[in-house]
Amino acid sequence: MSVLVISAHAGDFVWRAAGALALASARGEPATVVCLSYGERGESARAWQDGKTLEEIKALRRAEAEAAADVLGAGIRFFDAGDYPLPETPQLVDALVRVYREVEPAVVLTHSPVDPYNGDHPAASRMALQARVLAQAIGYDAPGEPLGAPPVFFFEPHQPEQCDFKPDVLLDVTSVFDVKRRAMECLPAQRHMWDYYTDLAIRRGVQYKRNAGPNLGLTHATMAEAYVRLFPQTTEVLA
Repeated sequence: MSVLVISAHAGDFVWRAAGALALASARGEPATVVCLSYGERGESARAWQDGKTLEEIKALRRAEAEAAADVLGAGIRFFDAGDYPLPETPQLVDALVRVYREVEPAVVLTHSPVDPYNGDHPAASRMALQARVLAQAIGYDAPGEPLGAPPVFFFEPHQPEQCDFKPDVLLDVTSVFDVKRRAMECLPAQRHMWDYYTDLAIRRGVQYKRNAGPNLGLTHATMAEAYVRLFPQTTEVLA
């Protein structure tokens, strides 16, 4: 099992999918994060207010994301494509195809395709999905074997109600939430997000317990992450 996360900015994967990454690492499964940009222009307000230059901010956000990925036990790559706006280019898509072919993910996590507050997030989602299709094509000119068809999960946007986000997967991250919190605290450039995403995990945890079924017998204070599955689940047993 291998997990691939495609993140528009350097912090997105931490707030939205750090629990899933920490769980994968705890199971001994490889996890890879691709940050298409550092979020240097649109998601680094504190650094700009402190008078830092563009290059200083990029270095700062890279160091933060690397530290967070290290806490989570994930590998991380940076494309430095720029943000606000994040350009959708054939070159970026091709670079993602090559990552797909190399990593051969069993699961892909990325942004929801709708976000009226941040156009970079849907742009990342579209490129992630396009690259996934191209990586499956036997005739696409890239190293490696054609990709299988890994399921895709959209992680929760910051304003879910405005993004047509209705979760159909709730992931119990209770056992690793302390790891997620440590990873979040590696990103002081967005300190205001720490408690927001802790509170969100509590709320999603309540929903997890309400939907977990009659025989699970949960007694702990569950923390959860929410996802939307793009493609149908395949199964021989309804559960």
